[in-house]
Amino acid sequence: MSLEDRLDDLEELIEEHILDELCEECAMVRERGEITLTVPCDRLLEIMTLLRRKAALGFDQCIDVCGVDYSAWKRSEWEVESAPNTGFSRGADRDEPLRPQPESRFAVVYHLLSITNNWRLRVKTFLDEEFPAVDSVVGLWKSADWFEREAFDLFGILFKGHPDLRRILTDYGFVGHPFRKDFPLVGQVEMRYDEELGRVVYEPVSIEARVNVPRVVRDDCRYTDGVKPEPEEEEADG
Repeated sequence: MSLEDRLDDLEELIEEHILDELCEECAMVRERGEITLTVPCDRLLEIMTLLRRKAALGFDQCIDVCGVDYSAWKRSEWEVESAPNTGFSRGADRDEPLRPQPESRFAVVYHLLSITNNWRLRVKTFLDEEFPAVDSVVGLWKSADWFEREAFDLFGILFKGHPDLRRILTDYGFVGHPFRKDFPLVGQVEMRYDEELGRVVYEPVSIEARVNVPRVVRDDCRYTDGVKPEPEEEEADG
């Protein structure tokens, strides 16, 4: 059976068991040989339980769970109307504050696999900015344990019912969530070893925040209207 045939079968099952019977608010998109199912956050656990335990669907593995911050979606730091041939400052000016949509700033994305039926499914749910919380799926897939902890640590997303929701990648006492778009790239504190105190100390970050942008090679015909500059003539000795 080809990939397109398997996707056709999966679409029919999702329409029958989820879109028609369980949740009309869900949305299904098929692009680039993959199916993405977007569900309301308050119905996520119910739908995931059906995907896991319904024999016709049979998604017996959760291979990934990740968080997404959509506050700067479709905004590029490098796209500018014109770039001066100075070799520097090709980055766009992004000093304006972020203004995300409060009801859909954060999202949690799940990637499911059915070994029996040999198909994959992406499930996405959007969360509120003020209280980004959704039910944990650890009870369905044990592999989601550390994935959900990582999303909590890096994005501040809460997973209700998780057996041990605590940070997993950042240091003890870390403040903030480093994968959020409004978190400074240079961080908020830096640490060093103090010989007098004999321990590691934390201090406010001292390096300047900046955006790494590509530099332009100067004196190149590609950046001078296609005309290669003539070499300067040396002055003759008197």
